[in-house]
Amino acid sequence: MSALTESPAWGELQQHRHEIDGLKLRDLFKQDAGRANKLSVSACGLTFDYSRQRVTQRTLELLTNLACGRKVEQGIAAMFAGKTINPTEDRAALHVALRNFSDQGAIDWPLQAQGEPVMAAVTETLERMSRFCQSVHAGKWRGYSERQITDVVNIGIGGSDLGPRLVCQVLQAQSQPLVRAHFVSNVDPLALDRVLAGVRPESTLFIVTSKTFTTAETMANAWAARAWLLQAGGDEASIQQHFVAVSTNAAATQDFGIPSQNLFGFWDWVGGRYSLWSSVGLSIALAFGMDQFRALLAGAHAMDRHFQEAPFLENLPVLMGLIGVWNVNFLNMTTQAVIPYSEALNQLPAYLQQLEMESNGKSVDREGAAIDYATSPVVWGGVGTNAQHAFFQQLHQGTQAQPVDFILPLVKADDGRQRQLVANCLAQAEALMRGKNADEVRAELLSRGMTGTQLESAIPHRVFPGNRPSSCLFMEELTPATLGALLALYEHKVYVQGMIWNICSFDQWGVELGKQLASQVQAQLDSTPHMKPADLLAILRKDT
Repeated sequence: MSALTESPAWGELQQHRHEIDGLKLRDLFKQDAGRANKLSVSACGLTFDYSRQRVTQRTLELLTNLACGRKVEQGIAAMFAGKTINPTEDRAALHVALRNFSDQGAIDWPLQAQGEPVMAAVTETLERMSRFCQSVHAGKWRGYSERQITDVVNIGIGGSDLGPRLVCQVLQAQSQPLVRAHFVSNVDPLALDRVLAGVRPESTLFIVTSKTFTTAETMANAWAARAWLLQAGGDEASIQQHFVAVSTNAAATQDFGIPSQNLFGFWDWVGGRYSLWSSVGLSIALAFGMDQFRALLAGAHAMDRHFQEAPFLENLPVLMGLIGVWNVNFLNMTTQAVIPYSEALNQLPAYLQQLEMESNGKSVDREGAAIDYATSPVVWGGVGTNAQHAFFQQLHQGTQAQPVDFILPLVKADDGRQRQLVANCLAQAEALMRGKNADEVRAELLSRGMTGTQLESAIPHRVFPGNRPSSCLFMEELTPATLGALLALYEHKVYVQGMIWNICSFDQWGVELGKQLASQVQAQLDSTPHMKPADLLAILRKDT
């Protein structure tokens, strides 16, 4: 038994779980007409309604006791103090420093990482990004034939791709980009080829985004893009006009042909999946301008302040984190669906998959001991209303109940379709909670004139069990600031859960084994010219 599962707070939650086992959400709403108001919290342009989660006031009290026992408050303070909260890599995790600016652009806290001041370097990097973007937008930075830059291609993978890709998609839904942004992550040649087919070499700027500048997929694509540029008419000298790097490896970028003045650095206390706030967000700033990028930072910073300052039962990240622990560890729910009712947010589930599963998909604690409780659920989802016609059947009538996060931006302009979208989102949350019992189905079918054997045989197929938990995150408006707040909210939720589970949310050693084996297998493939199935099977047998 672990210290967590032996703790009094954990035992009380287990007992409470059995006490409310037969409690139905629809009954809770009947008993308390004000439940939705009581179980909702607003901050930073977001409202979190968790009234359809299977919790009572007693559940929240016990979860708060658990958080106190796991020293969540002290863990929050340690992160903002820049202490070593990533023990396996002996690092701080101070991504909050990257957005440590008030709405007026002033630095709010003199943050340090392991005792070293960081804000001067953060500010200097932002200013460099700003000068570079101004140069591109003003036409001063040009391609090898003196054409103005019209397209920027970000080459990266994981955290070097998902965050900037998501943000650019959201912003593009609201305004025309100053420079068209494209993203290449997959090493499948088709991914890069599709992008290159739509851009001109003399007016395209590539951003190679890799912390180490050794990420295999990223470097393979970067070298392919480099060859494409040279084949199209550029020369070695033109590489510096068409390539910049976001990396910490100055020597490797220099070897590629990218000079130091084209290198935008960041720091070891910035994890990849927490890096879009750094120079990794250069593609965002190039596409939509530094003002939009700074607004994104300001929204995330507002959520940082809320996370630091709000009491637990008014604290959005803490509440989300604790409810997630309740669902995973006490209601035995193994997945978490994320359904944004916004086409602009259709990349959000993919972004959150990495954020949550790479952070908390661990089976040993911070001390290296095997754990005896579940950690990160499988995160999945899709955009509403498309998802309703794909996998909602399973959510409503499948054998396993799984929680859902509905995310709904409120858009002012409306030709009727927006109200239809909102109606669908609210109806799905209500249907999951309420369900429909056999008596209700029978009355409905009788009203349609169905009787006898036909009626009785139809009833089981139309019964919905209900009592299926969900939360709604309403956004007052989808702007760079509220998007920044939303992403920071999920970041902090992940950290809260990591503290409860006593795991390191900031390393990702599970990613490494596949990388190591891939290089060994590729060496064997290089001597296998045709790659027939029999050859691949022989390689697999050899490796095992």
